[in-house]
Amino acid sequence: MKGIVFTEFLQLVEDKFGLEMVDQIIEESNLPSNGVYTSIGTYEFSEMLSLITSLSKNTDIKTDDLLLTYAEHFFSVLASNYPQLIERYTDPLDMLESIENHIHVEVRKIYPNAELPTFQVLERTPNTLSMIYKSSRAMYSFGLGLMHKTFEHFNKRAVISYDKLKDDGTEVKFMIQMKNG
Repeated sequence: MKGIVFTEFLQLVEDKFGLEMVDQIIEESNLPSNGVYTSIGTYEFSEMLSLITSLSKNTDIKTDDLLLTYAEHFFSVLASNYPQLIERYTDPLDMLESIENHIHVEVRKIYPNAELPTFQVLERTPNTLSMIYKSSRAMYSFGLGLMHKTFEHFNKRAVISYDKLKDDGTEVKFMIQMKNG
């Protein structure tokens, strides 16, 4: 997992819960990296899982809710640092539909070893999109948060629902209905 995901997560934890919480979750997680990350480095996903699990335990916030909040923060980081990923779009559904064939292609140019989920578009209409998320990491809540921020970025509203196709969250169907107004 790319280091920017770790550095931004720890920044969010510091902003929301304080530096003491950052120190506490790093210490409790017994990380091979000792919690020292660079944005361009690559680290094991198990370290992120340990950090999120520890934060959840210490805050009594579900891990899915933490991932959702983190994704909303991370969207802003992407928009600031990589505006070219977003600027070419004028419609949130167009952007979400292009995750696999454009956005992830561009991300791999920046981070060649990035392990990204896959998104398979099932159906697209002018106001709806359904797609399948697949990832061994089961971070569909992170994807959901990015979707919410996509609509917010374009000043649009949507109802986003999902069905877990696999109980462990490694395969999830998202159904998105854009609302007028």
